[in-house]
This record gives sequence, C-alpha cells and structure tokens, in this order.
Amino acid sequence: MSENKVPITRIGKFFGSEDFNLDISMGEEWLYGDMNFTLVLYRVDKQKTKTDDVYGETLTDGIKFLPPVEFKGYVQVTAPENKYLGNSKIQQSEPGNVRISVYQRQLDELEIDINYGDYIGYYETESRVRYYVVNDDGRVVSDNKHTYAGYKPFYRTINASPVTNNEFRGL
Repeated sequence: MSENKVPITRIGKFFGSEDFNLDISMGEEWLYGDMNFTLVLYRVDKQKTKTDDVYGETLTDGIKFLPPVEFKGYVQVTAPENKYLGNSKIQQSEPGNVRISVYQRQLDELEIDINYGDYIGYYETESRVRYYVVNDDGRVVSDNKHTYAGYKPFYRTINASPVTNNEFRGL
C-alpha cells in the first residue's frame, strides 16, 4: 500500500488546510470549553472477552473491557417513548436514544476508536450516569454532512441505545 499523500485541492482556491484547521479549532473550543459534555467510553476488549465455542456468543459475565476513557462530544438525547408491551394495554416508558457527535481529531489524539457494542456513560446529573450501547459507530463519513464543504471528513456521529442496569452498570 502506498504511503503517498495527495493534497486535497478541490476547493483549495477558497478553502484549504489552514482554513480547515482554523474552523475545526474554533469548533473544538466551543465544544470542549462552552458545551463541555464529558462522556466515558467503555471499550470491549475483544481479545479477552469469552465467547461460546459453538455460536461465538458472549458468555454470561464474559465481556471484558479496556480501561475507560473520557472524551468530549456533542450530545443529543431523543425524547422517551411510551410503548405497549406486546398485545397488552400495559405501557412502558423507554428512555431515549443518544446521538453523539465527536471530532475525529480527538479520537486520534486519545488513540481510541468507538465500535459497535462498546458502552458509553453520559452524566445526566452530578450523581446519575446513564449508560448506552453503541449501535452505529458512525464510520461512514464521506457524506456531505460529515465533511467540511466536501473538503474532508472531520467528525463522526455515534448512535447508541440505553441499557438496563442488568446489562451494564459501569466498571
């Protein structure tokens, strides 16, 4: 595989790497300083996690984790849903999913990646953490939404669903 780097010049006359880096720095200043959403990533250690020999399913209490890592991201929690249980008239209120936007540069600097099945803790209050499991790791970043004016990708959108205390309680 070639290690040659080709400069991106498709909008270079009006927008180049200096402009890109400046805009990203301003966005990071807003996100890390003003918004200050702190999250904790619990990455699944795929090497140490114990699985069933036949089906490859994780054994009870078989999931092992790498050390947790704090990171910053923009958090959007969807409204809770009231759902009927099966065909009954009993309703259950389900917590909303979470969408987290995170700068790729931060993930690179922290030397972490967010994958399907990882858990994320979000502090709703000073004493309450809600845990979510990643169901979309946001790897496809070639769309116009995740690129800066088509220049190059700069952030990922992670989608995650809330978990019960029976599934994950933090470490």
